Amino acid sequence: MFEKLKAVKERYIEIMNELQNPDILSNPAAYKKFGKEHKNLVPVIEKFNAYNAAKELMQEARNILLEPGSDKDLKEMAQLQLDEAKNDLERFGEELKILLLPRDPNDEKNVIIEIRGGAGGEEATLFAVSLFRMYSMYAERKRWKLETLDANIRELGGLKEISFLITGDGAYSRLKFESGVHRVQRVPETEASGRIHTSTVTVAVLPEAEEVDVEINPADLQIDTFRASGAGGQHINKTESAIRITHTPTGLAVECQDERSQHKNKDKAMKILRAKLYEKKCEEQNEEIASKRKAQVGTGDRSERIRTYNFPQSRVTDHRIGLTLYKLDAILNGDIDEIIDQLTAFDQAEKLKQGVGD
Repeated sequence: MFEKLKAVKERYIEIMNELQNPDILSNPAAYKKFGKEHKNLVPVIEKFNAYNAAKELMQEARNILLEPGSDKDLKEMAQLQLDEAKNDLERFGEELKILLLPRDPNDEKNVIIEIRGGAGGEEATLFAVSLFRMYSMYAERKRWKLETLDANIRELGGLKEISFLITGDGAYSRLKFESGVHRVQRVPETEASGRIHTSTVTVAVLPEAEEVDVEINPADLQIDTFRASGAGGQHINKTESAIRITHTPTGLAVECQDERSQHKNKDKAMKILRAKLYEKKCEEQNEEIASKRKAQVGTGDRSERIRTYNFPQSRVTDHRIGLTLYKLDAILNGDIDEIIDQLTAFDQAEKLKQGVGD
């Protein structure tokens, strides 16, 4: 660990020098690149400094305790200082191990989320609305920007599917564990007998891909236009503004009909396609790693049941880590940090256990 920390400190000094270099200062792209790396290293350096400070305090306290003629009160104070410094040293050491774990290269990216109603018919599409609202309110709490990319609204107001982009610092790192099947148990408003129905909604979380992340050959794209359609006549256009783009080598197809402008729909569809192709590329690269880390927080597979929302008991259970919280209303109002924090902590603990990055 200390060899790694030494290398990190050396790199930090290099970056600090680069950020003062006139050539870098006059090059926005290079300055942004070094600035991002600097931001990632600052927490490690700060924690390492705190670790070294605790180490010095511990040594100082030991010297006082070993001194033959030391005052009794001074020795008592030194003992307290020694105990406190020991605890700090142990805590800072564990925190440094986590900070030195390999970073997910996608953590700082924006995120594209797709929500689709699954089993349960209309009830599933209505719960898809609840999940979209939950993520919207969470984004609002984080002061992130949310932009709808495409939506298929049902006549009763449910969502057959919706794709949206969340733009904000570390959006993917906070939301990446939301991929999978979300199950809801509740009594539908139309159910006269009061019987509880179980429905499912599928969530896919994709890091937004930039053009440098994935190359798309325009010759590989089949672009079709069609008239937008929607519930009860909403969003219906007389012009063919809706777009379907098919990536012929992979067969991946995306649609967008949210905007009245064909050009805007094409831009949004390309964002979704680029993210899907990037996800496919990442999956292929990570297949071997994933097989070695099956105990980690889920696989990100959208067919895996990850969470149950039980309305009669006001209960939310995350099945991957056995976490149960009795605050369903707060969670559906965007209060999901506690779940995300525990999923992140579990993931880090699994990586430490398996010696990832050693």
